Amino acid sequence: MPELKVGLHAMPTDDFRQAATELILNDQVDVLECTFDARWQLVDEISISDYQYPDWYQSLIQVYSDENSLLGHGIMLSPLSAKTSPRQLRWLEKLERECAERNYLHVSEHFGFFEADGFIDGAPLPVPHTKEAVEIGRSMLKNMAQSSNKDVGLENLALAFSKTEAQEQGAFLNNLLDKQNNFLLLDLHNIFCQIANFNLNAKDHLSLYPLHKVREIHLSGGSYSKSWSGKRDAIRRDTHDGPVPAEVFDLLDLALTMCPNLEFVILERLGNTMDGEDDYAQFRADYKRMYDLARGK
Repeated sequence: MPELKVGLHAMPTDDFRQAATELILNDQVDVLECTFDARWQLVDEISISDYQYPDWYQSLIQVYSDENSLLGHGIMLSPLSAKTSPRQLRWLEKLERECAERNYLHVSEHFGFFEADGFIDGAPLPVPHTKEAVEIGRSMLKNMAQSSNKDVGLENLALAFSKTEAQEQGAFLNNLLDKQNNFLLLDLHNIFCQIANFNLNAKDHLSLYPLHKVREIHLSGGSYSKSWSGKRDAIRRDTHDGPVPAEVFDLLDLALTMCPNLEFVILERLGNTMDGEDDYAQFRADYKRMYDLARGK
């Protein structure tokens, strides 16, 4: 396996700039990933929103694009919605223009859906593993590939409504990612959420995913939320707002031995979730630990 490229998911916020600049200037960030559709206005028509990214962020993204070191990640397509909406069609049109303007190595989206009958809200929700759902997902992946002219991938979901559903997601993704230009983006904190919430064995659960299709790995932190009723234990959520847990680093150590076609390892943290030098130092320490594991140090 060639040497892995290690990088960051770039955020257009000052806390990311403060935390990441040292890593970038020291040539420790091989690749950047950006959420290309975060600035699109998801209303009746897809358009660039009034919000303008800071000049430093746009310049940074352009540098990595020019150096053939930029990954594209989407969050707003809702690829497993039962019915393709006009909004999704406009999203695909915008993706085509985006990929003509920037040089993405590949593009990815999330497993699941968050749009139904025009209603859009919240994080992606899981979908029952049915023949019809597989056909819908394959069709949308084909549309993404045609619009982007890139290889396309799906990221596994943290949320599951049952232990059985959590254990079935890997097989579902394997069925969806059926083309040569498809790949799995394996989010290890999402795997940790399922392990923690359903008391699963880490290696056994990881083995349920099509690990030969993993091209990219995400690491991040998260949090626990208590139920409103108080009738069940707190659940682990993929909130991307804290340090990477030790258990997720353990999963990376394991996944590095199980994913033969892995190319990229990316650290994620939401913007505006770091407050001061201690948080910036923790972010850099998480990155260094991830970097060293990926490089076998």
